[in-house]
Amino acid sequence: MPHITESSAQSVLREVFGYEQFRGPQQAIIDHVVAGGDALVLMPTGGGKSLCYQVPAIVRQRAGLGITVVVSPLIALMHDQVGALHESGVDAAFLNSTLSYDEASEVERRLLRGEITLLYAAPERVTTPRFLSQLDSLHERGMLSLFAIDEAHCVSQWGHDFRPEYRALTVLHERYAGVPRMALTATADATTRADIVERLQLQEAGQFVSSFDRPNIRYTIVEKKDVTQQLLRFIENEHTTPQGHDAGVVYCQSRKRVEELAQTLCENGLNALPYHAGLDAGVRQHHQDRFLREDGIIMCATIAFGMGIDKPDVRFVAHVDMPKNIEGYYQETGRAGRDGAAANAWMAYGLQDVVNQRRMIDESPASEEFKQVMVGKLDALLGLAEAIDCRRVRLLSYFGQHSEACGNCDNCLTPPAVWDGTDAARKLLSTIYRVQQASGISFGAGHIMDILRGKKTDKVTQYGHEQISTFGIGAEFSEQQLRGVLRQLIAIGALAVDAQAFNTLQLTDAARAVLRGEVPIQLRESTAAAPRSRRTRSSTGSGSPAKAAIALEGGALRRFEALKAWRTEVAREHNLPAYVIFHDATLAAIAERFPATPEDLQGISGIGARKLEAYGAEVLRVCQL
Repeated sequence: MPHITESSAQSVLREVFGYEQFRGPQQAIIDHVVAGGDALVLMPTGGGKSLCYQVPAIVRQRAGLGITVVVSPLIALMHDQVGALHESGVDAAFLNSTLSYDEASEVERRLLRGEITLLYAAPERVTTPRFLSQLDSLHERGMLSLFAIDEAHCVSQWGHDFRPEYRALTVLHERYAGVPRMALTATADATTRADIVERLQLQEAGQFVSSFDRPNIRYTIVEKKDVTQQLLRFIENEHTTPQGHDAGVVYCQSRKRVEELAQTLCENGLNALPYHAGLDAGVRQHHQDRFLREDGIIMCATIAFGMGIDKPDVRFVAHVDMPKNIEGYYQETGRAGRDGAAANAWMAYGLQDVVNQRRMIDESPASEEFKQVMVGKLDALLGLAEAIDCRRVRLLSYFGQHSEACGNCDNCLTPPAVWDGTDAARKLLSTIYRVQQASGISFGAGHIMDILRGKKTDKVTQYGHEQISTFGIGAEFSEQQLRGVLRQLIAIGALAVDAQAFNTLQLTDAARAVLRGEVPIQLRESTAAAPRSRRTRSSTGSGSPAKAAIALEGGALRRFEALKAWRTEVAREHNLPAYVIFHDATLAAIAERFPATPEDLQGISGIGARKLEAYGAEVLRVCQL
């Protein structure tokens, strides 16, 4: 193996990317991979995961070890990553469906000549006979340096975004056993992690698991009432300033809901766009480009949107429907605050969310083992939603990480009142049992609650249910309290929901233990209250967010705004998001330093040699305006 000095990676970090120091476990990961080791890397969104394979790729290519192939499922990410590498002076390319035949052929020729440092390709392309033949040619000539498999959780059936095409990537180990491989993801619990290791044959790989904590994100979970109005209040209170509103992502479960909500937000003066798989591909791309390139866009989307979106200044992620599991929730909320500044993760959930998620699991054609795992994941998410203690402690515990109360979630900031729902649960189950005995048929949640609360509706009278023994014995419970109890009973499997019979409720074997009082049901009081005003928010949370550009004053602030305007024009010319040119933090540092010479720009984080050469003179000119 050619000689690689210990300082090689540090030199690449400083000269190419403009950073003086590695963050967290980056150096240990990079040193391991540069030396030829396999690695499984779990690092939260915004933690600098891309550098963990980009730096080794450059170091090993400079040492004559050849090309790095990056497996990525996302066309948009490939384009932006390659654009960012070009801005830093790195030879990179991608192969995907956006290229013409002639463009793809030229990339392939450059690949075979060894002129590319990093090549990005989708998993389905990597495993085609044509591409494997090209890799064979490189391998035979000692020009295949590294495989980096990004979004590696996609290989696992237990993960939140399983993609069957990832399973075929086992061919890389079988066919090119001596070429080191990295699997990288931001989200994987212990089950998913073990599946990644098995499926990608990484049993001998070094495992690098970073802290899952994102201290700059504030977690808030509320109970649904009028969720559209709740969302509007949240955005108005927390993410609207005299200059406009912040960029954010709002996740919805259905395509119809995405479009309706985007329209409603626009009608309320917000700049919102829809995104889901049912939209024309050109429309999706246009909306995604606007989100990445413009300020203050709110994307209303299904989970089809987001993976690989590297926009650093997303200030909030909201869920108006409950996700399937904590991995999905963590991955999606992690798209907020990638720049380290304060951000919000806001979610509303309700009984219907739990019903829908359980129905989808029950109706799935998957194996019973798979269903049991999915039910367990749903239970964990509901436990997070109903939690009366620190959200962050619960969230990190799910990923096997111990933590202390954060002081930066809704429960820490305003400890909730708690009540014992065990008696209400027993009365609900008893009512369902007696109604089925009396009528021989099942009923939905609303009718059962009416009976328990003693409401003589037309339907109650029609079936004579005012005569059963449990009629009115739960009058002291509000409908909101009972819905919370029902959520818990459905989540723990004591109740089943028959979707084929109008979402009627069915007792299960697990109901017996609840009826006997053996399973306590502890619940939080209503979480549907409006969020506190932005003015009362903690400015630091539980960590130390990156210095916000808006903290600049006077001449520094004017320079910062001028630099942002200049950056926008450059990004438009290059067809790249603005942050690919320079991050806000870099512009803020430039504005504060007020440089007069190229030497004054050296050492500012984010300005490597190529960017200094390409933009130094213009940056100095703008600063002197």
